[in-house]
Amino acid sequence: MTSRGPGKRVRKAPAERRHEIVAAAAQVGLVEGLECITLRRVADELGVRPGLVGHYFPAADTLVAEAFTAATMADLDTLLPERPDGSGDGSGDDSGDGSGDDFGDGSARAVLRRFFTLMSSAEFDNVSRLWLNARHLSRYRPGLREHVVAQELLWCTRIEKAITAGTESGEFVCADPRAAAVRVLVAIDGASAYINTSAEQRGVPITHLARTVAEAELGLGAGALQPAGAPS
Repeated sequence: MTSRGPGKRVRKAPAERRHEIVAAAAQVGLVEGLECITLRRVADELGVRPGLVGHYFPAADTLVAEAFTAATMADLDTLLPERPDGSGDGSGDDSGDGSGDDFGDGSARAVLRRFFTLMSSAEFDNVSRLWLNARHLSRYRPGLREHVVAQELLWCTRIEKAITAGTESGEFVCADPRAAAVRVLVAIDGASAYINTSAEQRGVPITHLARTVAEAELGLGAGALQPAGAPS
């Protein structure tokens, strides 16, 4: 019987290796929690020595902060992608993510309908947990807090741009898109606060809290931002 020795190690470009490390850490953070991101844990995920991870991230806190940003940025780009023209409202996106034709007419209303429908699905429960986790740890980790604040502002800006586009096109009535975006984001975070304790008991009032807040903020009737045929 013969045995196989270790495979030939492939030397990757520094930028590629760094990206690989952050991506692996982001996945650990999403599934297991930010506290589980350690140099050894990420090294095990990648099948490399902890020293290699430590070469790029001598301080684990730096890796945790960048992993949080990578994970939340990826979800934001899925939920509310920025258009090539920089408008950030995701209009016309038809990426085959299951949103269906109901979201593809390019209007600001369709963009927000898609956003709230995806945001309320179980698929994004892990990112809700990640936000809750990161806000708690931010009290003790200044570097992470800076990343959390930056992502909060970015998420708010993306929502604001979609609201502004709809207000300018006459789809919405909103005197202050920025303030409305802040209140919608607070509603999203408020609903997410229950993710670890009562997810199975969540009903429409909690699951669709952010959507109903947005409808009120934008001068829309109840259910205007829910997908066609969905129960109220």
